[in-house]
Amino acid sequence: MDEIKLSQRIVRGEDLYTEFKLWPLHVNSLAETLVAFANTDGGQLLLGIDDAGNIIGVEEPDRTMRTVDNVAYNNCEPPLTVRQETVPYASGALVVIVNIPKGDQRPYRTNTGRYTVRTTSGRRPASRQELLRLFQASEHMYFDETLLSQTTRADLDSRAVERFFAQAQGYTLEQLGLSLERVLTNWKLAQLHHEELHLTLAGTLFFCDQPQYFVPYAYITAVRFTGGSPDRDPSDRKRIEGAMPRMLDDAMRFLNIHLPVRHDIHGMTPEIHLELPPDALREVLVNACAHRDYTIQSPIRLFIFDDRVEIRSPGGLPNTITLEALPLGVHVLRNPTLYNMLLRMGLVTDAGSGFPRMIARMRDWTGREPTWRLEGNEFVVALSRTPAQT
Repeated sequence: MDEIKLSQRIVRGEDLYTEFKLWPLHVNSLAETLVAFANTDGGQLLLGIDDAGNIIGVEEPDRTMRTVDNVAYNNCEPPLTVRQETVPYASGALVVIVNIPKGDQRPYRTNTGRYTVRTTSGRRPASRQELLRLFQASEHMYFDETLLSQTTRADLDSRAVERFFAQAQGYTLEQLGLSLERVLTNWKLAQLHHEELHLTLAGTLFFCDQPQYFVPYAYITAVRFTGGSPDRDPSDRKRIEGAMPRMLDDAMRFLNIHLPVRHDIHGMTPEIHLELPPDALREVLVNACAHRDYTIQSPIRLFIFDDRVEIRSPGGLPNTITLEALPLGVHVLRNPTLYNMLLRMGLVTDAGSGFPRMIARMRDWTGREPTWRLEGNEFVVALSRTPAQT
């Protein structure tokens, strides 16, 4: 960076990716700043500039850079690698620029145990939910395996487990010779804790009669809007709750109620033609339930407009997936236990082919491909209800 670019950067002021600091800086404060950048999206720490953007400079830049390197390596866990440069200013002052990359081993913490993240106004301690997302993104943990200690054996719908096992596996638990507790533990749906059986998040969502008692935000909001915008009062609204298999069925019922069936006459025989392919609709719903971010306390939202259906799931794309990679059939799991349960139901393929298959079905059915985007804190898939012009 040269003097002109530095001046332009200082004029823009501090933001999510830039912080000004005078030197010397206490090692604990420096470590917390480096960790915050690494835990968020990376950025630049400009040493020798006060909060107002006045350039004071650094007297011993070589010694300063050695100190920063030592703190990044010895006071950050895991150790950070930063890239530094010095920029001389017209006044003769020297500014040290520390470039901190977005960490690939997140979450990072200081050697005093502090987890920090960046904000537009500086840094702050990471919240519990942010830490969970950081651990989940780095695949150090899967949130659907989290134990819900408030659940007990009494909250389990044992008959639902028996039915599911018989349908998914083709034989009963008695024929298998395993106890219910052992199967749930093997499938990561429950754990024994202090000799008491408690369900995981996945077990709660699948085998509690009313999982929303324990996970209040794990439901689907289904809304029918007149027109093409949500700024009007809905003509119908339903809060879809219950165990995950039941929610999927009820969401499909809501779609079937509000999406018309077209009758085309060929000769003397009417031909029934559904407006949108049911398997594509179910694919999007299953993906939303399987891959949503359960650390975010928001429901899945199903919106039916005159011209499209939108399914909005909380959270960005899991881990390393990009929007451009989705049509290629990538297969990265955010909630592997939930996904395996849906696989046993035959609703997913374990081959990453669901999204490409949904695209192909929409193209064959309507002549239009679905669209998808990240909007705020949601992943949105839109299926057009308007056939392509022939």
